[in-house]
Amino acid sequence: MYYITTQCNLNCTYCEEFGARRNQQMSDPPGLETAQSILRVLRGGISRLWITGGEPLLVPYLLDLLKFAKKELQFRQVTLLTNGTLLHKRLDLLPYLDQLVVSLDSTDPAILTTVGLPAETALTVRSTVQQVAKLQKRHRFQLILNAVLTPETLPGMEALLEFCQTEQILLSFSPQSFNHWPHYALLTHPEYHAFLKRMLAAKQRGAPLLVSRAFLQTLLEQTPFDCHPTLLWRILPDGWLMYPCHPMEKAGNEQGGRPVNLLQVKTWQEAWKIAHARYGDPPTGCHSCFQQCYAEPSLMQSRPLEMLQEQILYGRGFELSAYAPG
Repeated sequence: MYYITTQCNLNCTYCEEFGARRNQQMSDPPGLETAQSILRVLRGGISRLWITGGEPLLVPYLLDLLKFAKKELQFRQVTLLTNGTLLHKRLDLLPYLDQLVVSLDSTDPAILTTVGLPAETALTVRSTVQQVAKLQKRHRFQLILNAVLTPETLPGMEALLEFCQTEQILLSFSPQSFNHWPHYALLTHPEYHAFLKRMLAAKQRGAPLLVSRAFLQTLLEQTPFDCHPTLLWRILPDGWLMYPCHPMEKAGNEQGGRPVNLLQVKTWQEAWKIAHARYGDPPTGCHSCFQQCYAEPSLMQSRPLEMLQEQILYGRGFELSAYAPG
């Protein structure tokens, strides 16, 4: 996961890391050649690339970087994550994507305004999503909506699932977090656990949910799981590797940090050796994070037969390729 920029054009209330209100504290994105150098090192050991932010569509050379990743470096899978506010102006990106993930927490503008998305902008994003959904077959990419579960967005989640079913879009979601733990206000909300149970039933019926039964059950029961954080590496805009994961890098203790910059090495293997020498093997006994991007790969690692069965049973409802490591 390459954070091409830490600049953003929204102020989502639940975002702990980015937002327009923090832009002055953030550095500018790197130049195109710098970003290409970072991806070149990554490609030496990784075949699937996620480009995220901040808001990556703020980066003027994004199209050139996607072309470079897909055509020259030949990443097997290229995924772009965006809030969708500028997407209607950037449909030229679609031919160079395998997956497009748009953050959208509801189809109801009134609900979206409670989490920081202006009503007019919300209508634009929803309309763009409908337009882009119709282009999936032409450009051979998969459209996914990613929602954050909050006390404010819960009432509109099932309508969002119906919207995805109508538009042939997959839906994924994660709980609102505070310090990488599900927010207390969400965990104690009377609707939260009932919603998860309904989603388990919807999953059983074949609803277009890009969340596994194991993940839903883990959220429902807050079941500890062995985390394998290095299944999804995270690289900052200027090339610094967050090892072994963002929560431990952020904690700034002896378990993790920023051990190496990819601009200072020639190969991914060299970067890995430096990181491993600095901080050792990634711990697997950490149970402090229930975000989908950490939990799903870890659950796949520890329950491969269960995940294979899910792929066979639900197919489009849970694509292994979306979370499988490179």
